Amino acid sequence: MSTLRALLCLLPGLLCGQGRPDGAELYRQYCAACHGVEGRGIPNAFPPLAGADFLVRHREKALRAPLEGLKERIEVNGASYNGWMPPVILDDAQLTAVFNHIFTSFGNSLPTVTVEEIAALRARTKYPTHAQLRAALSPDTLPTAPVGWKFTVAAPLDFQPTRLANHPDGRRVLILAANSDVWTWDPATREVRLLFAGKDYLDPKLGDVTSLGMGVDDQGRLYVISNQGNKTKQPVFNEVTIWRTSPWAQGWVLPRPWLRTGYNFGVGPYNHGVNHLAQGPDGLLYVSSGSRTDGGEAGTSPNYDKSGENPLTAKLWRLDPRSDNPDIEVFAHGLRNTYHFTWDRQGRLLGVENGTDADTPEELNWIQAGRHYGFPYEFGDWKTKPYPHTPDAPKNLPFTRPFKNVGPDAGDRGGTATFTPHSSPSTILELGPDWPAPLGGSFLISRFGNYLKDQSGFDLVQARLDFAKQEAVITTVASPLARPISMVTLPGHRVLIAEYCRGNSLAAGTSTPGRLIILEPAK
Repeated sequence: MSTLRALLCLLPGLLCGQGRPDGAELYRQYCAACHGVEGRGIPNAFPPLAGADFLVRHREKALRAPLEGLKERIEVNGASYNGWMPPVILDDAQLTAVFNHIFTSFGNSLPTVTVEEIAALRARTKYPTHAQLRAALSPDTLPTAPVGWKFTVAAPLDFQPTRLANHPDGRRVLILAANSDVWTWDPATREVRLLFAGKDYLDPKLGDVTSLGMGVDDQGRLYVISNQGNKTKQPVFNEVTIWRTSPWAQGWVLPRPWLRTGYNFGVGPYNHGVNHLAQGPDGLLYVSSGSRTDGGEAGTSPNYDKSGENPLTAKLWRLDPRSDNPDIEVFAHGLRNTYHFTWDRQGRLLGVENGTDADTPEELNWIQAGRHYGFPYEFGDWKTKPYPHTPDAPKNLPFTRPFKNVGPDAGDRGGTATFTPHSSPSTILELGPDWPAPLGGSFLISRFGNYLKDQSGFDLVQARLDFAKQEAVITTVASPLARPISMVTLPGHRVLIAEYCRGNSLAAGTSTPGRLIILEPAK
């Protein structure tokens, strides 16, 4: 996920010399997740832009796509693509910069675009002005709440959040942005304030940053995880840093590096990076390290690693916070991208995992020490290989299966293990038996929503788990949400939810800033 801003002046790197938009940086932020950092696309999913004949044969259609969206089968370099490109909430000057970057990069040498050309095309679309597009993609509506509950707006954001964490003062909430900025939200005033700017503690020479992980330990120390793509190294290297502050005592100073590690970036846009971090009941820190491939593929992209997964990726790490120079212990294996995990009241570790582009299920796993959860050999409850390149599992390697969804919701067929493909579960919280019905005594799971195919996710689901049978009764309790990416509980049986953007459907895209909302009892 990338850091996007509605107020571009607040995002470093998007403007260059004399206030002109930086097309290369805008491309990285808005386009690279689907079309690739080198414009190579994703086979069978998103078309390439490098050497794309479509840009020559259908120039106007290509230029109109980010203005109003494109939903039709297209042919690019002899291959068919039947996806959906949503509109992008960039103004005429910014889109001009993006297209001119594409038209003069990736081996392309095409006539450049003018602001006037983009403006004239926009005037003929269903959103004739940038203001009309912004209004359409940023609805002020709230999702439908469960009976006896209500949603309220906690605060609008001018950035896209990636993680929430409870502040050690027991009152405020910390908000992480992908550029490593850390903000605070005050429930009394509803104000959002900048605590640390990423630019004040990161090393920009290490490359573009994506921060997805943040947590606080029992000593009141704040941790932030940064992933930086270092293109000065060959292959491109993911510089992973876990930053840590001193214990909180009415204030923090800037975090300092606590652990530095890394690995070569894999092919395509599947470098999930090191993300969630949380302290366990044993006092140790657990860290999720996502995969660097979709499904173990080697790939052929120049400047990127071609050997599938790395010993540090698709794992759950364990670290000792008492150490000033911690060693990485691998706690569990075969976890493609566990974006969030938590411990229940019995100390059982549960994590939600994102599946592949091959329509494999998303998973809810009971994560235990030394276990292997299948990736990249097995996926959910599938008995067949999703890809021709899916490797054979090592002999005598047992896999631990995810919870089976016995319905009624969030699974596209009976017995799915666990969630509808592409729904992207993002957070799991246990709500104790003292919480009001119908949520009390269950787990609340947010689903970020899909980028591929038909809409799935964009909701909150409730899970009641049977650990003996490894089954989950899952019910949708609220929808649609605008890509809920993180949640924390608040006093008073309340849940604070970070919406990544304002688009609550696949068609609305992800180019708007986020929002904080509260789910709370109606009375």
